[in-house]
Formats: sequence, structure tokens, C-alpha cells
Amino acid sequence: MSKYTKREKTPHANPKANKLSQGGLHELRHRLLFLLMVIVIFRIGAHVPVPGLDPVKLAELFNAQQSGILGLFNMFSGGALARFTVFALGVMPYISASIILQLFTVVSPQLSKLKKEGESGQRKINEYTRYGTVFLACFQAIGISKMLVSAGIALNPGISFYVVSTITLVTGTMFLMWLGEQATEKGIGNGISMIIFAGIVAGLPSAIGKTLAQVRQGQTQIITLLLIIAVVIIVTAFVVFIESGLRKIVVNYAMRQQGRRIYAAQRSSLPLKINMSGVIPPIFATSLILFPASLAQWFSHGKGLGWLNHIGMLLEQGPLHIFIFVVAIIFFCFFYTAMVFNPGDTAENLKKSGAFIPGIRPGKQTAQYIDVVMTRLTLFGAIYVTLVCLLPQILIYAWQVPFYFGGTSLMIIVVVIMDFISQIQAHLMSHQYESLMKRANLRGLLH
Repeated sequence: MSKYTKREKTPHANPKANKLSQGGLHELRHRLLFLLMVIVIFRIGAHVPVPGLDPVKLAELFNAQQSGILGLFNMFSGGALARFTVFALGVMPYISASIILQLFTVVSPQLSKLKKEGESGQRKINEYTRYGTVFLACFQAIGISKMLVSAGIALNPGISFYVVSTITLVTGTMFLMWLGEQATEKGIGNGISMIIFAGIVAGLPSAIGKTLAQVRQGQTQIITLLLIIAVVIIVTAFVVFIESGLRKIVVNYAMRQQGRRIYAAQRSSLPLKINMSGVIPPIFATSLILFPASLAQWFSHGKGLGWLNHIGMLLEQGPLHIFIFVVAIIFFCFFYTAMVFNPGDTAENLKKSGAFIPGIRPGKQTAQYIDVVMTRLTLFGAIYVTLVCLLPQILIYAWQVPFYFGGTSLMIIVVVIMDFISQIQAHLMSHQYESLMKRANLRGLLH
């Protein structure tokens, strides 16, 4: 009888824990549905065209320049630029404004002071970023409208077209920025990264179709297609391996007494990611090149402005493009890592908790040691990001592969998916931890 009694009580043993776990799953379901709704809205907006354009001439323009700077811009907008829709500018003005604000935070004492003020200061910096986004979006909208008028794509190339086009594009960019912030707050993962990810993934079917069409027409050999697939698999595995890699610094905790309890000495580790900056460097570097190159292309149709077109071509491809791209990636790898990780604060936290690195004195020497290790890791991470992101140049010029199979897009897809999975796991773990803590508190009250 006792055995049957235990079996009857088992399902009702932890009703509160079951409710808490169900609550966590319910919240996760709501967050995933909200993120899906954001992506659906983004994809719908990417098909709503700006009025007053000739669609045939617009398609001809982008088909002729799909492998150039416009093709790259179009990839980040999820195909919205090629259709010249309300989301044609995408989130690139917001990213450019974020870069400028972060750079000014280092050199401006006022912005640096705001950053140290915590949440209130960050809100003010975000406000400045939004103002910068409006200014850059207006500038880019006027530029691309001028290019369309010069190419004869605008049906009524008057002041009304400039007004309608600029207002529509700026509104679309600001709405996308707001949508990304809402996805970050109420969804899973970084909202802006998810929008860029959705834009790239949306172009994958057409890129695969073009590659298969090239194989059927004999423009690409079967062996070349197999090599492309092998390269994609190898690069994906390499990105996953490096992004999940950690450098663990051994940390010892001295024996300490807290109240009447004596805690024995323990050994732990301080995990440091190899690529702490993630996909930020390639996105920032691409934005840094896209902005001046696109401006040079859009404003180069006037009289006496042919030199702008020459600059745009230099930035679009060739040795200067590769050099600026590599330097920008390496710079942003170190810059962003320095923004998110402070060796001095880490050393101070270790010292306060009674921890030390074996053979290294606590305090300043610990900070210097962590800084040296982090610098080496960041250098290796910068080389890795650079090599992966230069893959598009090889694939495009050697095998005429669509840009979606390049290293930058592959890296963004893989890293965003990995971050998305880790966010879901962290969300589930946090709710499990909360349920365990509440059960422990309940037991304490009962006893």
C-alpha cells in the first residue's frame, strides 16, 4: 500500500514548480511569437514600393549592379532596396549613427560622462543616436532619390518626388529602428541583428536558385558547385568552433570565514571568448564602406563630379576596398572589445571576492595580465573575422558565386543563430533557477 501511496503523491509533489516552469515556457512562447511578428512586418514592408517609379528600369539598374555596392546594400536591406520599398535604407543609417556615437564617446568628455551615468546616461546616448539616424537617413534618401532621377527611373522627377521619397524612406528606417528596439526588449536576442539576419536569409532561396540555374545552363560546373557546398560547410563549422571557443584563466578562491561558516579554498576559471565582439566588426566595417561609397555613387551624376564616381569605384572593389575593409574589421574588433570588457573592473571584482590568479598579484598586475591575454585573443579573433569576411571576394571573382554565400553573410547567419539559441537556453535556465529559489523559500517558511 505504501508503494501505491507514493505513486499517487508523485504527480502532486511539486505543483508550484510545474506552474512556474509552464509560466516560463508561456513567456518564452510569447517572446518568440513577438519576434516572429516583427520579422513578418519587416518582410511585408520590404514589398511595399515607394510611389512614382518605373519598376522595369529599376530592375534593370539593380540587375546591372547586383555584384557591386548596391548589391551589398540590397543584401542588408533584405531586397528592399532593389524594389525601392519603404524599408529600402534598412537599418544601415542606425548602425552608422551608432558607430559615430560610440567613437565620439571615446573622444568626447561629455559623452564619456553620460556613459558612466548608467541607465539614464545610456537613454540620453540612445536619444542622440536616434537624432543621428534621422540626419543620416535624410542624407541617404536624398542621395538615392537623386540617383534614381538621374537614371530616368522616376516617373515625375520633380520636387514632389524628392519630398515623397525622402519622407517615406526616413519613416521606414525610423520604424525599423523602433521595431528592432521592441524586438530586443520583448523578443529574444538583439532586434537589429535579427532584422539583418532576416534580410539575409530572405535572399538565400533566390541565390540558391541562381546558382542552380548557372549549373543547368553550363555556366558553372558540377564540381564547382560541390566545392562551393564544401566551402560553405567548412566555413560554417569553423565559425561555430571559434565562436564557441573560450580561453579559461585559472582563478583560486582563498579559504575565508563568513559569520560562523568557514569556506574551503576553491578553484574556478575566468572564461574569455576568443571573438568577444561577435558580428559587430563586419557589420560596422561594411557600414563604414557602404556610406561613402554609396554617396559617391549617388551624387556622381552632376556636372564636374566625375571624380566622385571614381572614388566610388575604388571603394566598391579593388585593393583600396580590401585594405579599408581589413583595417576597419581589425579596428572594430579591438574597439568593441574594449567597449564591452574592462580588465581593470574584472581584476577589481576578483579582488573583492577574495579570488586571485596563481602567480599573479591581485589588483594592477592582475588587470595587466588579463589585458595581455585579452589583447592576444582579440588579435586572433580579428584575423579570424577578416579571413572569413574576405571569402566573398574569392567566391565572387573566382567562381561568380552570389554574394549571399560569402563569409560576411554566413558569419552573421551562424553567429545570430548561435546567440538566439543561447538566449533561449539562458531564458529557460533563469526560470528554472527562479522556480528552485521559490521552492527553497517555501520550504524555509514551512519549516
